Amino acid sequence: MATRQGLDSSIVNRLGADEQALFLAVKAEFDTDIVRVWTGIDDLTIDSETYTGAGQLLSISNVEESTDLKSAGLSVGISGMDTTVLNIALTENYQNRFITLYLGYLMGKTNEVAGTLVLFKGRMTSLSVSDTPQGSNISINAENRLIDLDRPSNFRYTKESQNFLHNGDTGFNRVASLQDKEIIWGKQSDTGSGGTGSGSNNRAATIARNRAEE
Repeated sequence: MATRQGLDSSIVNRLGADEQALFLAVKAEFDTDIVRVWTGIDDLTIDSETYTGAGQLLSISNVEESTDLKSAGLSVGISGMDTTVLNIALTENYQNRFITLYLGYLMGKTNEVAGTLVLFKGRMTSLSVSDTPQGSNISINAENRLIDLDRPSNFRYTKESQNFLHNGDTGFNRVASLQDKEIIWGKQSDTGSGGTGSGSNNRAATIARNRAEE
């Protein structure tokens, strides 16, 4: 794990410590507001941003990593949250909004962050809300961007698609005219033999004529 991408020296140093104080933090980026919670109590500051302690009210599924080029999803559950978070979940557009999961270390038994790394970053795909006597439970499912590899692309190598992506680009303007264009390459001469091309015969005739004129 010490060679994992995004692993800075502060994390590497913590990996060699005798005692580890780990935590997880979730950042869900909605359009009008951002929900930040972590698996502890009180407030925590990560990169100058404040995360609210949710303790055991925050549940996170296992994070899967493999050498295969595939998407591994993530599920985040938040229970007993206040009406502010509930209103965001009920009214906001959540699909394809970013959600980030951080793994971090604390300095001893304090709330001072010793270092963090991004354990997962992807887009929210589904969100469900259920009411209980203890409050509202919010469940968010997310996929990382590798899921896009399974989605068909509607773009083609055409003038129209290229102009939609880059207005004014003329790089594909002549693609349509190339569809039925005949390109002669290495065509054999009608009078030649042994596979000699007409271009070679013409050059040979020109050289012979120039020598005769000399």
